[in-house]
Amino acid sequence: MADSSFDVVSKVDHQEADNALNQAVKEVEQRYDFKGTDASIAWSGDKVMIKANSEDRAKAVLDVFETKLIKRGISLKSLESGDPYPSGKEYRIECNLKNGIDQEHAKKISKLIRDEGPKSVKAQIQGDELRVSSKSRDDLQDTIALLKGADLDVDLQFTNFR
Repeated sequence: MADSSFDVVSKVDHQEADNALNQAVKEVEQRYDFKGTDASIAWSGDKVMIKANSEDRAKAVLDVFETKLIKRGISLKSLESGDPYPSGKEYRIECNLKNGIDQEHAKKISKLIRDEGPKSVKAQIQGDELRVSSKSRDDLQDTIALLKGADLDVDLQFTNFR
């Protein structure tokens, strides 16, 4: 009997992120507490750029964006935002949406599967994702439950279960 397997990935649906950003733009334009603060949020290449005339306003815009991401089903673990920094007369925050599992986290997940998962399960790092395989589908489902319960710094999805 052939091995069953699944992939552990960390991907952000770019369309959903774009929708969340557009909703945040509308809310920032319409909210009374943002009137006259020159607050804005927009794509800047692959990153999201938040601008406002004070550090607190920039953080408030980031909070609005985070709320919209959560409503759209995107985990905040995949959002990497820096601290507000002054740029001329305004404050800016650069946010990055993380795609893929970096080597360090992939090794942590692989070690977790080896140490705490069923003995028949094997994990291989393949680029920015992990392939988990075993002869038993039940062991694979136990592994998925283990990873969902683990407190990791990465938003995980499970694909290609076969």
